[in-house]
Amino acid sequence: MRNSERLILQTTGDGSLTFFSEQFEEAFHSQYGARQEAEGKFVLPTLLTNLAIAIANPDSEPASPRLSILDICYGLGYNSAAALEAIWAVNPNCQVQLIGLENDPAVPTAAIAHGCLQDWSEPVRQTTNALATTGEFKSDRLLAQLWLGDARQTIQQVAEQKFQADAIFLDPFSPPRCPQLWTVEFLSWVSRCLAPTGRLATYSCSAAVRVALQQAGLAIGSTVPVGRRSPGTVASFSSVNLPPLSEQEQEHLQTRAAIPYRDPDLHATANEILQSRQQEQQGCQLESTSRWKQRWL
Repeated sequence: MRNSERLILQTTGDGSLTFFSEQFEEAFHSQYGARQEAEGKFVLPTLLTNLAIAIANPDSEPASPRLSILDICYGLGYNSAAALEAIWAVNPNCQVQLIGLENDPAVPTAAIAHGCLQDWSEPVRQTTNALATTGEFKSDRLLAQLWLGDARQTIQQVAEQKFQADAIFLDPFSPPRCPQLWTVEFLSWVSRCLAPTGRLATYSCSAAVRVALQQAGLAIGSTVPVGRRSPGTVASFSSVNLPPLSEQEQEHLQTRAAIPYRDPDLHATANEILQSRQQEQQGCQLESTSRWKQRWL
């Protein structure tokens, strides 16, 4: 199937472009603004600019002389682009290592073909162009690679290389559409790739996702909503300095909605994962999500 049949170009509220995926029946970004979403939901919660400033400060002792980023579901490249722009704005000489995971090479290729990143800085455009065409880019301050394939397998390869990310962007399609990348098992591999002081950010506030992150060994916090009423989630190995969950959010984690997605062998189909979770929900004694909602209306 050709790109034009799968990816429908859309303009978002801040003027940046995105695609609507016919395969997943979802847009890659909200209509609020694709670029603002990348900045607000991923770059800001992971504190990358703070880390870049610390590296530039001769009086500080950063954990590493460079920043490492893992971009899961690279897509159009906005999250990586926003990260590089933010880092180099405060520390132009900051060394960065970037790994992007993407299953469909047609998406970054189409993003370049449609000029989705044409308004970004020249260094960022060079990087995203190279990743879309050759899968890698290297300069005096950046080593970037785009790994293609099912992220359930490529994440294991990243972990085997002992890659430790200061920031992980977790940006698959929504859990009901792509449950494969929200399971306890997948997120356990993701957590292995997070540096001890690193942060993971995702747009999702799903109770199932948050519990899966906790079962993967991470503490969780709530991020400021960007373009919608619902917040996102930030996770780290320590709860120190994480924005706390509200009482309502904490109670949500005690409902049936919090039963996580599971994929023990990391090979299950989306339908298999969804059906297994539904069966577990039907057999549990947890409070229904509808009752939880009624209590908070």
